[in-house]
Amino acid sequence: MDFKLRDFRPEDLERVIFINRACLPENYSRGFFLSLHKSYPDLFLVAERDGEVVGYIMCRIEGTIWRPRLKRGHVISIAVLPEHRRKGIATALLKEALSRMAERYGASECYLEVRVSNTPAIRLYEKLGFKKTDVVPRYYLDGEDAYIMTKVMAPQ
Repeated sequence: MDFKLRDFRPEDLERVIFINRACLPENYSRGFFLSLHKSYPDLFLVAERDGEVVGYIMCRIEGTIWRPRLKRGHVISIAVLPEHRRKGIATALLKEALSRMAERYGASECYLEVRVSNTPAIRLYEKLGFKKTDVVPRYYLDGEDAYIMTKVMAPQ
């Protein structure tokens, strides 16, 4: 591995926003990034190569109304700059986030939304044990549908 993972720091914000805008059509406000970091600092990770942030993942833990003790991880956003893809960075970010969700929060499952056209991401998620569990019509601003993909995690 010629990259390292570490916790996001507020001084990483501009670089993470740059990566988000370069890689994804869905962009978040500075306040949204900082709010997630404040609530779940250990579930907001970055990947560095040669001292430069090249990817990130931000997640949170959610409960449910019907089963309040059930803790679910939610991958809000994951992105790696195109020139740094296919090097295991997204896999490492996701594995580390999943591990932290289970170990630190007792999450028994994790879910995420992904564009139905994003075949590389879908393959990655399936490789890590996620399964398509639903389709949300017109989920994205441009009208594209999203798959909800869910992974059941081993009890801790």
